[in-house]
Amino acid sequence: MSEKKPMLMALTPEAETAIGGEKLELGPFPFRIGREFRVALVDGVKKVTERRRQDIAVPNNDLYLKDSGRPLNVSRQHLQIESDEEGGYRVVDRGSACGTLVGNQHIGGHDQGGESLIRDGEVLVVGTSESPFVFRFVLEE
Repeated sequence: MSEKKPMLMALTPEAETAIGGEKLELGPFPFRIGREFRVALVDGVKKVTERRRQDIAVPNNDLYLKDSGRPLNVSRQHLQIESDEEGGYRVVDRGSACGTLVGNQHIGGHDQGGESLIRDGEVLVVGTSESPFVFRFVLEE
């Protein structure tokens, strides 16, 4: 029997753009997700006002989401997905401002952190319920 691979499946166009296709295999763990840059309205035009440093030896995240929403949904260090010795997975909010939805459970937000188990087929929303970054966590052969 082969080991199942944890994947994120994009459920929105923004999620598909973020992962560069329909699915993304996760790993190594912890797999960290956060915001690429901040956009602000300057004289009626959206401008990048903050960008991650390219010269950092170790990146803060394994997947960067380009959040240009108003308000922002994704924090620079938003969440991580961890694996355990029994083959399970959990989502750990890394102190994000808006939190994360795992299935019907809201974790984190207000810089509080939090965690939840995530199961095969559950929906993961990075940010508020209005966030465009919606994925399905799947385990594939």
